[in-house]
Amino acid sequence: MKVEKEKRNVFQLAVQRRRRLRAKMHSLIEGAPRAADLESSESVMDNLMGLLRVHVKRGVNLAVRDVRSSDPYVVVKMGNQRLKTRIVKKDVNPEWNDDLTLSITDPDIPVSLTVYDHDTFSKDDKMGDSEFEVRSFIEALKTYTNLEEIPSGTVLSRLKPDTDNCLVDESAIYVNNEGKIIQDLFLRLRNVECGEVEIQLQWIHYPGSKTF
Repeated sequence: MKVEKEKRNVFQLAVQRRRRLRAKMHSLIEGAPRAADLESSESVMDNLMGLLRVHVKRGVNLAVRDVRSSDPYVVVKMGNQRLKTRIVKKDVNPEWNDDLTLSITDPDIPVSLTVYDHDTFSKDDKMGDSEFEVRSFIEALKTYTNLEEIPSGTVLSRLKPDTDNCLVDESAIYVNNEGKIIQDLFLRLRNVECGEVEIQLQWIHYPGSKTF
């Protein structure tokens, strides 16, 4: 009986370790399916290309939705992933400087960005939306793999504003001082009287992710 009890204890400890490891892996991927949906989670892990860090910098000239100002926050969506920044009180030129991390399994899925005004006693008001694609950024990652040979500040690619995107200005994909590929985007908000949002993209290679 004592031997069987010890075996059961060892088995339970092993199960607990696996669960902790799985939870730790998924905690790195905000918005990814959790352990409660194991099959869906394993599908994400199997097809994971890497993690995209979206640094939401600031808003410029956002719409007024309260009496004189707004309490804006940003919601970023990609597929079934939904992330949001903190709320900045009474500021139509807010500086969020929040990092949101998306798991990338399909680079052709666009990323949407929506600004809301937080209300305590009523539904949050929408303050415009925008969209951007990550295909060009990932193509640069695939093309330039020898970053140690590329001087910092080197521009790898440029995207120009046109009727098919929400860019306010030209968007540069470049190598920063830390030897990482970065993309800066200044996005025009749609379906609103005014407003722009500045963001920055950075790639995070995830151990065990699908290689390019």
